[in-house]
Amino acid sequence: MHRNNYLKELIKPLRMSMYDFSEDEVKKQLYNFFHEEAIIHLSHPFGDLKGPLNFYNESLKPLFISMPDLERRDYIVIAGKTEMDLEWVGCGGFFNGTFIKPFLDIPPTGHLAHMRFHEFYRFKGDKIIEVQALWDIPELMMQSNSWPMAPTLGREWCIPGPATLDGVSDQPYDDHKSNSSVKDIVDMLTSMKKHPSEGGPEVMKMDYYWHPKMNWYGPSGIGSGRGVEGFRNWHQIPFINAMPDRGKYVKDITYHFFGDGDYVAVTGWPNMIQTISHDGWMGIAPVNKKIEMRSLDFWRLENGKIRENWVMVDILDVYHKIGVDVFARLNEFNKAKYMKGY
Repeated sequence: MHRNNYLKELIKPLRMSMYDFSEDEVKKQLYNFFHEEAIIHLSHPFGDLKGPLNFYNESLKPLFISMPDLERRDYIVIAGKTEMDLEWVGCGGFFNGTFIKPFLDIPPTGHLAHMRFHEFYRFKGDKIIEVQALWDIPELMMQSNSWPMAPTLGREWCIPGPATLDGVSDQPYDDHKSNSSVKDIVDMLTSMKKHPSEGGPEVMKMDYYWHPKMNWYGPSGIGSGRGVEGFRNWHQIPFINAMPDRGKYVKDITYHFFGDGDYVAVTGWPNMIQTISHDGWMGIAPVNKKIEMRSLDFWRLENGKIRENWVMVDILDVYHKIGVDVFARLNEFNKAKYMKGY
């Protein structure tokens, strides 16, 4: 068995323990697979943790308390080596359950709720030594009608898995195809970064790299778009107008790509640096502050073109870095819900 297929099979008991979520089984699997000194990078407000017990107590346990019938569903599980020979397994999917108790002060709905995740696990031997994970916490806020920030430009919905239903695959690993997919994505991103400093939108060669019926699945707060026009209107144009210096500080960050067949992932913590200026972004005024950003992404290629792109950005961390406390605003926004007699 190819090493990458082995890693995907190795992590399966951990994933399945969260499908039928129980505290004892999840803890058992975390201890089985995590190095005791593993570094866990989580989205805001969790921050960085060390070791499996802290990972469970600080993040998974509060979510389980909020949704006692919690269920994890993975629709992408890929593995590969980066250009630095680091071994990663990337998982994409969502948690769902009946939201009956507050989570991070987000008011419960009493109904079925979902929260998307992108989680990347770095292995050394058979042990996980690092995690980079983003949970779409704003998505949960929106379902409880408690999102206290600007409305989304794109479409908010429960993001689907791959149209081809092959995101979790046990097919033999194809080194040539995987490497070719990574090259396509790196070439695409290189072209994207040429605009606006090196020319107009044509220098990005969108029609060359992207399928005409592409879906771009953005994080809550940005939303999703269909086709090149949907991607440009609801994400790319506002993003570049707000941060035209994006892509200029690549020497100051570290990020890695790995591929698995038609799928490619990028990992880095952080993996973007840019300045919120000019038009501002997501309702944020142009604060003219250079910030680091975290994004964990998956792409699926179809006949040599990108057909689907799953993107997660730590939106809450962006607000935190410019001095906006989204959770304080959430509590103010929902104060009426807790007034006596209301």
